[in-house]
Amino acid sequence: MVVKVGFVKLGNIGCAPLIEFLLDERAEREDIEVRVIGSGSKMNAEGAEEISKKILEFDPDFVVITSPNAALPGPTKAREILAQKVPVIVVSDLPAKKIVPELEEKGIGYIIVEADAMLGARREFLDPIEMALFNADLIKVLSITGVYNILFESIDKVIEAIKRGEKPELPKIVVKGKKAVKAAGFFNPYAASKALASFEIAKNVADVTVTACFKEKDWEKYTLLCSTAHEMMTQAAKLAEEAREIEKYADKVLRKPHYDDGTILFKRALIEKPSKIN
Repeated sequence: MVVKVGFVKLGNIGCAPLIEFLLDERAEREDIEVRVIGSGSKMNAEGAEEISKKILEFDPDFVVITSPNAALPGPTKAREILAQKVPVIVVSDLPAKKIVPELEEKGIGYIIVEADAMLGARREFLDPIEMALFNADLIKVLSITGVYNILFESIDKVIEAIKRGEKPELPKIVVKGKKAVKAAGFFNPYAASKALASFEIAKNVADVTVTACFKEKDWEKYTLLCSTAHEMMTQAAKLAEEAREIEKYADKVLRKPHYDDGTILFKRALIEKPSKIN
């Protein structure tokens, strides 16, 4: 059976740019078909309605919606339209925690990532290059600290349930630091501690950017705060990279490639073949 997975992307978060590629990193899987539709950086209700109806033309088995702050009107409109037709999983950042009771009541799955922090979106600071650099650092943090492991493994469980002809149990996960680092499967405790430090710094970036973007009115002060937040994310990315380097030195980097049928394989040593997880 081929499972059809739809992705609706409203605005951007660190989990969004690569999420569909996490399911099929070498384009070799034979058990899934994927379509992605997005609204660019904007996430208003009108655009959300249009692209949500568009993804339904693909006749997906389920849909993943990515967005900042899933409580906003755009993501809410997308959920309202899609949840009437197919199972829905929301992937969002920390502000979405306030709608968890609503999501659970409506049977909508969720993966909320505390470290997926907002950038410093002030004109005096943020240009296209700064935006790209922040996201590059954030993606490194989310990749190495274990967040992306949780993403693809959770979505893969839904795919496997559908392949078996079962009603899928949708994820209900708030990704905190310890949960992420456990999923990353670090061998060395020093690597794990650096990864946890990376996650917690990234999480706290949001406190600084929220102040800079929504609370501070003095342009010189909020510009400085935006820069501060981005420097924090750069340091978080460096810590994450240091964690992975420690694992490399011991030849213990955890790799979980997909087999053609979607099975998740496992290996540690660089020069060894991946095998099925028992």
